[in-house]
Parts: sequence; structure tokens; C-alpha cells
Amino acid sequence: MENSNNGFSIEIADDIAEGVYSNLAIIAHSTSEFVIDFARLMPNTPKAKVKSRIILNAEHAKRLLLALQENITKFEKQNGKIILSEQKNPPIPMNFGGMKGEA
Repeated sequence: MENSNNGFSIEIADDIAEGVYSNLAIIAHSTSEFVIDFARLMPNTPKAKVKSRIILNAEHAKRLLLALQENITKFEKQNGKIILSEQKNPPIPMNFGGMKGEA
């Protein structure tokens, strides 16, 4: 798959284009870089497995923030406001609020 954007072309391999599902992001930073770990937390599992790690310099991290803000604004105009939990840091439910699976 290939896309053209701003006068340069971007190529993406088929396996990368499929994407990786993540429902948890952990962000850390040093004086020069930001590290974003994308993880998947599964029901009744005590560990979240990191599926992808992205390392950005500070300028690119800021550009990512601005791009996400712009895209969220566009999304909300089309689909309605994204409602966040009332709690500032809601606990992560280990069973996602559903029934505990049995085999």
C-alpha cells in the first residue's frame, strides 16, 4: 500500500497496515525523547502485554499531540462528543466489567 502526502510518498507493508489493537498506552519521557508503549490488557489477565513501542523526539511528540487534537475535533463534529469517565484516573477493571470466564 502506498499513499502520497505533502509531496512525498509513504509505503506501508501489508502486515503493518493491518494494525495492532491497543487499549492501554504508557507514556514516559527523558530530556530529549518521548516513549509511548501501546499495550493490550486482556480480561482476567494480571499483565498487559506491550504490542508496540514508539520513540519520538520532543518536537515530533508535540506535533503528534496537535494532530490528535485536530483529528479528535473532526471526529466529534461528525460523530458527537467523546464522553470520558467522571474519574480522573479510573481503575482498570481486570474483567472489563463482564462475567468471569470459565472453561
